[in-house]
Amino acid sequence: MLRRVLRPARRVPLWLVLPVGLAFFFEVCIHMYQYHVPKPDRELDAPFFTTCQEPDTTAPRENAVLVMLARNSELVAANKTITSIDHAFNRWFNYPIVFMNDEPWSQKFIDVLNKTSRGLATFEVIPQKTWTFPEWMNEGAAKQAIKEQGEQGLPHAGSEGYHHMCRYYSGKFYQMDFLKKYKWYWRLEPDVDFTCSITYDPFVQMAKNDKVYGFTIALWEVGKTCPSLFREMADWKEMHGIPTNNLWRAMVQASWMPFPFRRFLNFLAHRDRSGDPWSLCHYWSNFEIADMDFFRSPAYQDFFEYLDKKGGFYFERWGDAAVHSLAVAMYVDPRQVHHFEDFGYRHDKLYQCPANAPGGQLPGSLALGNEPWSPEMDGGVGCRCTCDGRTRRNFEGYCLNKVKQPNTRSRPWLTWFL
Repeated sequence: MLRRVLRPARRVPLWLVLPVGLAFFFEVCIHMYQYHVPKPDRELDAPFFTTCQEPDTTAPRENAVLVMLARNSELVAANKTITSIDHAFNRWFNYPIVFMNDEPWSQKFIDVLNKTSRGLATFEVIPQKTWTFPEWMNEGAAKQAIKEQGEQGLPHAGSEGYHHMCRYYSGKFYQMDFLKKYKWYWRLEPDVDFTCSITYDPFVQMAKNDKVYGFTIALWEVGKTCPSLFREMADWKEMHGIPTNNLWRAMVQASWMPFPFRRFLNFLAHRDRSGDPWSLCHYWSNFEIADMDFFRSPAYQDFFEYLDKKGGFYFERWGDAAVHSLAVAMYVDPRQVHHFEDFGYRHDKLYQCPANAPGGQLPGSLALGNEPWSPEMDGGVGCRCTCDGRTRRNFEGYCLNKVKQPNTRSRPWLTWFL
């Protein structure tokens, strides 16, 4: 019988392994460096004010509007929001309010909210052709996809109306005839509490400081709702040669996989063609103060039409928050994004609660009155906040800071190791 002689495997020489490994290591280091966004050496997005102000009721206003999408069944929740924002802000500044509904308004809703808003409100019905599936889409297939998303337990994804809402706020909203006369908007939702006094005009300050987009809360998207969204947006960015700024870098978690293996990861969700993933961090669009001219621009509207044709608003659940956030990161200078960290805000289980500014509560102000407020704390920036500033927000740390502080061009070597 012939015996098979087993020979030891030939070892790859160390002199060959070491330089290849070092080459991969340095390639990864360079790649990570290209996406690193170090913290700036100074605050580049400070609050507009860090104490209470005497509301200037005679100063010129911006061409702005408060907007709320609601249903007749949300009367109590909508009334709660308007009561809250009127007390916190609009009793001094008297901006108009537009309520939007995809169905005709009930007279009861109109009567109650007209009274609460002191006659500043108008009630608009969204055209049916806007609040529906696109003409080119297979409606049956889209409804089946929505049903399957609901069966998978994806948040809100089983609701057809929720998909229409995401598409509407992602692009159609800015084209509505009843909004064309306005430049700025402040988005409201039913069942919201504003827990601090807002004694200055945020629209005026946004315009004065050349801001485009303002937010209160940033958090992570539910990844299963939009697995292909980032890839489509990154493809659009690449096709149109849009330069990469620090805000886009802050949204991306550069892959540790070396080239060329990194590209083989691009079939996974939330990755661009190079294999680098989106962190899923985004602005929560339930609160927005923004310049509609940006969203009405040909660059943004062409981009929205591109996304719309991909079908992801229905065959996935692309949220307007993610669309807005990545579009802002793609097109807007980081210094034009503002975090309203002095605003107290709660919607559902998400909230932001700044501590009150020491010595800045204007106890003798006739305009603000003598209602009680929470204790003042070192580092506080709030004005007469009634919430507990010891727990300032329920999403601390990475996500907010990565979005809030990318504003620097200083990127010294090796800072990504720190």
